[in-house]
Amino acid sequence: MKNIILSFCFVTFTTLLFSQTFTISGTVKESSSGEPIIGAKVFDTKSKKGTLSNDYGFFSLTLPKDSVYLRVSYMGFTAMEYQIDGSKNIALEVDLKTIQELDEVTVSAQKNIEEQTQMSSFDVSIEKIKALPVFLGEKDIIKTIQLFPGVQSGSEGSSGIYVRGGGQDQNLMLLDGVPIYNATHLFGFFSIFNADAINKVTMIKGGFPARYGGRLSSVLDIRMKEGNMKKFHGEGSIGLISSKLSLEGPIIKDKTSFIVSGRRTYIDILSRPFINMRNNQQSGKDGSGETSTGGYYFWDLNAKINHKFSETSRLYLSGYFGRDRFYNDGTNEYTTDIDTSTTVVNSSNGLRWGNAIAAIRWNKIITPKLFMNVTGTYSQYQFRVGGENQSTTTYPNAPSTGENIIFNYDSGIQDWGGKIDFDYRPNPNHTIKFGLGDTYHTFTPGVNQIQLSNSITSGIDTTFGSFQQYGHEHWVYFEDDWEISNRLKLNLGLHVSGFKARQEWYPSIQPRFSARYMLTENSSMKASYSSMTQFLHLLTNPTIGLPTDLWVPVTDRVAPEYSNQFAIGYAQTLEKGFQFSIEAYYKDMQNLIAYKEGVSFFGSDEDWQNKITVGRGNSYGLELLVEKKMGKTSGWIGYTLSWSNRQFDSLNFGRPYPYIYDRRHDIGLAITHKFNEKVDIGVVWVFGSGYATTLAQQTYLGVNSLSIGASTPYVPIEHIEARNDYRMPAYHRLDIGVNLHKKKEKYESTWSFGLYNAYSRQNAFFLFFEDGDNGTRTLNQLSLFPILPSISYSFKF
Repeated sequence: MKNIILSFCFVTFTTLLFSQTFTISGTVKESSSGEPIIGAKVFDTKSKKGTLSNDYGFFSLTLPKDSVYLRVSYMGFTAMEYQIDGSKNIALEVDLKTIQELDEVTVSAQKNIEEQTQMSSFDVSIEKIKALPVFLGEKDIIKTIQLFPGVQSGSEGSSGIYVRGGGQDQNLMLLDGVPIYNATHLFGFFSIFNADAINKVTMIKGGFPARYGGRLSSVLDIRMKEGNMKKFHGEGSIGLISSKLSLEGPIIKDKTSFIVSGRRTYIDILSRPFINMRNNQQSGKDGSGETSTGGYYFWDLNAKINHKFSETSRLYLSGYFGRDRFYNDGTNEYTTDIDTSTTVVNSSNGLRWGNAIAAIRWNKIITPKLFMNVTGTYSQYQFRVGGENQSTTTYPNAPSTGENIIFNYDSGIQDWGGKIDFDYRPNPNHTIKFGLGDTYHTFTPGVNQIQLSNSITSGIDTTFGSFQQYGHEHWVYFEDDWEISNRLKLNLGLHVSGFKARQEWYPSIQPRFSARYMLTENSSMKASYSSMTQFLHLLTNPTIGLPTDLWVPVTDRVAPEYSNQFAIGYAQTLEKGFQFSIEAYYKDMQNLIAYKEGVSFFGSDEDWQNKITVGRGNSYGLELLVEKKMGKTSGWIGYTLSWSNRQFDSLNFGRPYPYIYDRRHDIGLAITHKFNEKVDIGVVWVFGSGYATTLAQQTYLGVNSLSIGASTPYVPIEHIEARNDYRMPAYHRLDIGVNLHKKKEKYESTWSFGLYNAYSRQNAFFLFFEDGDNGTRTLNQLSLFPILPSISYSFKF
């Protein structure tokens, strides 16, 4: 609080000093589409003062009343220059044109790395995402992020991320400012983010700005495109497992625009001929037999409308809707010889999950120095597994009988929220952001439902498990990006939040601090501290590969998670466009939760709070990144040296143990090379030392107490000495891709060819023991993917 008061007094004082000033404000956009440019540099070459455009393209720069030579620039675009006499405030609408030269590559950062106060963060270019080779040809934002230091991928092919020793629940994933609670398709192999609908991707691993809250480990802030204000435009692709199409354009030219982007897989469609062939082989000649159909697919849809009331007022309405579905339906008909009755059993089983989010935003340039954004949000994640079995038996001389059983397991979370954010720029030395917000959570941690009816009884309906719970989360924040001198710049912030669950109230005060000190013109030292609080927990069951993780709130028995993270680093821009950074970090985490040993995931009416144990963790490490963003050849190489540990009183005899995704060494290499306008290639190579895993040292036979008198009176019992005490083999993989472009006046097309795991490394997915006849035990591994070719066709018009 003292820092806030001092900052406020200083801002007031410096504002008075700048009374003989004028303000240049406005927005920066792409000339061809009207899309706002985020992070464009607005710089006065005379006074050497500058600023960056915000998430909506808005900028404000207050300068002494004098002639000004203003330069507005962004990589990949032709810079615009203005000479202004400085006699009065001026509003500019800056339209930047794309550079079409070969040696320019569009990237998503403008300031050199050593100039930025923010550390432990990076932006990812959409063009780079589309140029790199990927799994089965599906361009994936998350898989590109996994190539950067400090970000672990989890298991083979997964689109989950584990940042600096944290869990998946500790990542705040935002799509247009709305939280996403499950960001994966196809059991984790693909992410829900469609690159064709995305404008900007920012990843923050530490030194968190005060405007972000609610998670411990990272922020992934993704902004959708706004929609082309100038002309109708479309793009799409056809791949091995999915196709997608995006359309955008003006509803009212230069005033109202839209974008809609859809994607669907066709795994279920491609598998139907094989399923029909199997059914034909199994069906009896008399018409009886068993038939079944099954499959899997996912779809998602992004949509947005953008309306400009005036040059200072805009309204946005955006949404995302997506579903995954796995199903197995069948019919089995059989006749008994005793009473010649015929029974037909129809079954429908499966699981589905998905997200639905929506946001309405209104932003307003209140004064040349003050920008406001008001947002209303809705987010829902649902998971259901279950089925229905209907059986009907007909008799020659008696009434038919029937039975119907329905069983479902449901979990999910739903949010309604609102927030208001302000961006205030009193002078070039201060960029102040402040705001407040509120979210109402509804949790469904896990509900089992069974319905039974037949010809005799009227029906039984039983529901048990953990029922809905509610929580109210509030927050307010203040941050100031303060340039004290040409060498020293600070970001001081405070995030104050609270959570009410039933009768329990949890307040939290979270200070944030980042500093940058310029050593030379091209190098700097950086340091940061972040205090974070997380009011939501994720219960993860490691024994099944389904999206069955349960979001649960803090309660009177389960406290919020807390973390403190410290980081220090060095950054430098080298010759020929190379940038280098190195960071060391330490993070401690409190009030983490996990399942107790041996608890049942499904089929229990026990409260989830009785199934968990509470503990703590820490992580620390070193990250190096060398990146080249310009030229025919561009890319990066990152290296991470890290440790991550957990400790729970009820696990591993209370002793600390390595986190399951503790990985000592991790390397990510991504390179693209553009030969000419028609051909470019991309290469990805990853290496990681083995993850920690638990293996039984011995197996014994014990009495099966659950089935006395059964045919299997004994069950295997595993003897485990320590949790995660064994290391899996090292993981490494090479991916290669080639893109062939063809461009006409109004149409562009690209053929993309790729090899995933080009040298067919047999990477371990999990390990297991196999007992031999002579009493020996052999350790085996299951590997998922050998070399996998891919081909896709993409187009623009």
